[in-house]
Amino acid sequence: MKNIFISIVCLVFSTVAFSQKMMTRSGEIKFDATVPGAMDPVVAVSNTVSSIFDKSTGVLVVQGLVKSFKFKSPLMEEHYNENYMESDKFPKTSFSGKVIGYDGKSGSYDVEGDLTIHGATNKVKTKMAVAAGAKTAITGTFVIKLIDYKLEVPAMAKKTLAETAKIAIKLELENKQ
Repeated sequence: MKNIFISIVCLVFSTVAFSQKMMTRSGEIKFDATVPGAMDPVVAVSNTVSSIFDKSTGVLVVQGLVKSFKFKSPLMEEHYNENYMESDKFPKTSFSGKVIGYDGKSGSYDVEGDLTIHGATNKVKTKMAVAAGAKTAITGTFVIKLIDYKLEVPAMAKKTLAETAKIAIKLELENKQ
């Protein structure tokens, strides 16, 4: 009985030691909904994005706090949080999906899954670059329609705020401890 218990404990610890999960708490998401030619760019960046990537399954989960996005203009940031994103009501944005066919090698991969913004979830698909190594870097861009996420562009803002947004993701993941 004692040998069985020791074997199970060793198996559990070896599974944890050789975990294929990588993570970060300092990933970056850049949100750009600028109308081409507009004088005021509608760009925000968050550098406190959390992510877990399981190299063995290709599962990728990314999550960020809406209030962590910073704009050049404090007024634009206030409008973003209060009028558009309703960050008190919908505090998080997330992606949960899979890097299709990930084989542990660097390259360009299809990534698909569910993107949740402003309480609305939609299926998305894009290409992302994965640079494998001691640290794994994942970068890519989603282009979304704001209306698909219950975000309407008021008539007064149509000269500066686009009806689509480009969401660029940059993650540098390390082995999960």
